[in-house]
Formats: sequence, C-alpha cells, structure tokens
Amino acid sequence: MIFKVDKIDGNARATTLQTYHSTIHTPIFMPVGTQACVKGLDFYDLTNHLDTKIILANTYHLYLRPSSPCIKSLGGLHHFTKYPNSFLTDSGGFQAFSLSNNTKKDSQGIWFKSHIDGSKHFFTPKKVLDIQYELNSDIMMVLDDLVGLPASKERILQSVKTTTKWAEESLYYHKEQQSQGLGLNNNLFAIIQGGNNKELREQSAKELCALEGFDGYAIGGLAVGESAEEMYACIEYVNAFTPQHKPRYLMGVGTPENIIEAIDRGVDMFDCVMPSRNARNGSLFTSFGKINIKSSRYHLDTLPIDEACKCYTCRNFSRAYLHHLFRANEITYFRLATLHNLYYYLELTKSARMAILNNQWNDFKKDFYTKRQN
Repeated sequence: MIFKVDKIDGNARATTLQTYHSTIHTPIFMPVGTQACVKGLDFYDLTNHLDTKIILANTYHLYLRPSSPCIKSLGGLHHFTKYPNSFLTDSGGFQAFSLSNNTKKDSQGIWFKSHIDGSKHFFTPKKVLDIQYELNSDIMMVLDDLVGLPASKERILQSVKTTTKWAEESLYYHKEQQSQGLGLNNNLFAIIQGGNNKELREQSAKELCALEGFDGYAIGGLAVGESAEEMYACIEYVNAFTPQHKPRYLMGVGTPENIIEAIDRGVDMFDCVMPSRNARNGSLFTSFGKINIKSSRYHLDTLPIDEACKCYTCRNFSRAYLHHLFRANEITYFRLATLHNLYYYLELTKSARMAILNNQWNDFKKDFYTKRQN
C-alpha cells in the first residue's frame, strides 16, 4: 500500500491511498457489500454510475456462504464478482456484537453459531486472516473485541486487552506469511477500542501503534449506544494518538452529519449501511436534508429527488415516479433509490476533499449545515 497526505486544512485531511487494485482519494465513503454485492446494484452500477474505488465485503457471511475456499477457487473476490477495484473485508468482530445470542468469546477467539444452519465455528486472529487471504481483499481487518455502550470500565478494559492481544497475533502472523511471499497485496488494519473512556482509548491507540507494521488504523466501537457528542469527542481524542502517515478509518458511521464532523476531526475513510438501507425504506438523502418518498405529497411531484444532484436517478426520474415504484413495491425502486443515496454520500466526501485541497474546509462545513436549515 502507498499512502500520502495531500493536504490538511485544520484537522481535515485529503489523502491518497493506493492498493493493488485501485487508487483511492480520501475522504472516501465505502459502500457496504455484505454478501460481495451492494443490495439492489450490480458492479456496472458501482463502477459506471457511482465510480466507486473501494467497497466492503463481510468476512463472517462469506465464510459461511458460499465459503471462502469456494471464493478462492473462483479467483478471489475480484474474479468472483467482476468488481475491478478494491475490497475491504471486516473480521467478524462486529458480528460477534450484533449476533451476540449466537456467539461466545474466550481469550483465544470467538465461537459462532451459524445463523444459517446452526453449525459451530471458531474464529481466531489467524483463522480470520486465513479467510481474508482466501477472499484476497485489499484491506483486511484484524479480529477485535467489540463491546456495546454503555458498559463498565472493567468490560471495556478487557476489550482493549483482548483487542491488543489479537492484533499482535494477527500482525505477527501476517508478517510471517509475507516473509514466505504470501499476502503481499493484502494490507492489514488494526482496530482501536476503548468505548467512550478517554483513558482506555488512549491505551488502545498507543498499544496498537507501538506494535508497528499495520498499514492503517480504524476506530471501532462507536455508534453502538453513545451520544453523537461522545462519539465526536472520542474521535478527536483518539486521532491525536494515531500516526499522521497512516490512513484513519471510522467503522460503521454514519449520517451525513457524522461524516462531516469526523472529517473535521481528521478521519479519512467511512462505511455504513445507512444510505442503502434507508433507500430501501423510502428515506432519501438530499443536500437540504432527508425526504420520505412514500409520502403522498410526492404523488404528482415532477421534480427530481434533489435538483442539485447529478446521479443517474435524478437525471432521469421524478419524485412522483419513485413514489409510485415504492408504493407498488417494485424492485426497480430499490435500485434507483440506492443509486441516489450512495451517489449522495460519495459526492459528499468527494466535495469535502476538494474543499480541503482548496483551503475551504470551514466554508464547506458551514455551507453544509446552512443548506439543512433552509
């Protein structure tokens, strides 16, 4: 991986990250493709209508179905899906949190009970990397111990200790593989934990950065029950302890406002299911806020979703048509709405980058909020 900081305006950063499969300009939003696809879209949409350079896939889900050996035999994620650009794969740590009724943790890893057939599986730091090597993702996340908030200091401390232990095991194993000529195009990111406790966030960040050799650092364990103000304070505090010369990734966040505030505090990379999930539920993002397309007020509305938007959907279809498709439960609605919402997120981060490069970040941020007040 090649990484460079192009410009800093305040704490906001414009950077360039180059993997084996693509060059990624940040700030960047990464669409979530849990099952090696973004729901409602194909990879023509992602490459031509949205011009994405990186998307996410889910290690846990792909391990279970169709299986990582299957994907490896079909040429890895890129050949399997025909998506030519970068993949980031998570580690299963979030699934241990979100599917907690089907999981059990110990010091060595996480036991999963498959939500598909009830079979049992044990994820260790090494096992998770072996799965991701088979997927051949460009950025691999280490296995971490994610805890929801609020939580006791003792539980958060245990999360930090376990996350550091597993990260160290992952890094050692990855270096071992690379010394044998394997995994040379697979980059490894650590995940900083610590809940909303500044002391423990600092401990986690310092311990992981001291290991050296990680290609980037993610901030995990946020948007899991804390307030927005707590999240912003945590991001700002953590970034003071992460190296300037490595990418910073905020996992699973969030709203357009969350992204703007995180960019303002030095974050480079984002992912969230919100734009695609909200699209399917009728909630569409615009430069002036959200609209609910299922509302009867759009029955005869000939305007596009957002007159300022240049996405495929807004250039070709009216609110009235989207309203009709949603009400009729037509599959076409899901594609058109998802295209719009993801385009909005991608353009938001692209415009943020241009503002940073032109020393206009503060003006851009102010204008972002002003449009929402009108």
